[in-house]
Amino acid sequence: MVWECPECGRRFARRAQGHECAPAMTLAEYFSVGPERERPIFDAVHAHVESLGPVHVEPLSVGIFLKHEDGAKFAELRPMQRWVALSFALRRTVDHRQISRKPIAYSGLYYHVVNLRSAADFDEEVRGWLTEAYLG
Repeated sequence: MVWECPECGRRFARRAQGHECAPAMTLAEYFSVGPERERPIFDAVHAHVESLGPVHVEPLSVGIFLKHEDGAKFAELRPMQRWVALSFALRRTVDHRQISRKPIAYSGLYYHVVNLRSAADFDEEVRGWLTEAYLG
């Protein structure tokens, strides 16, 4: 069941879920600022997750959250100085050169981060991990 915050209008998987209460932006608003490299990376990631099923895109000042229709976040894109950090949770750990930080365990899931410097870095291997995160 989706819960929509009455203050900011954002969707969440749990009723009264704690969050920074700030309304989401439109994609146009989000991409009107920031480095140009973000848009092609987002487009590649978004095209892939849309091919898997419904996805709710939530652009915020800190980055873009990707959620299931029920409001549960499965990935996020956060702009950094020289790349975009793609984070996602899996039920297992992945030890691979593209995983940029040690996976963090939380509630039976392992949170991973891949640094994408361009859309080309969103390769078959990373798409596979994101598919796994989407399918949960």
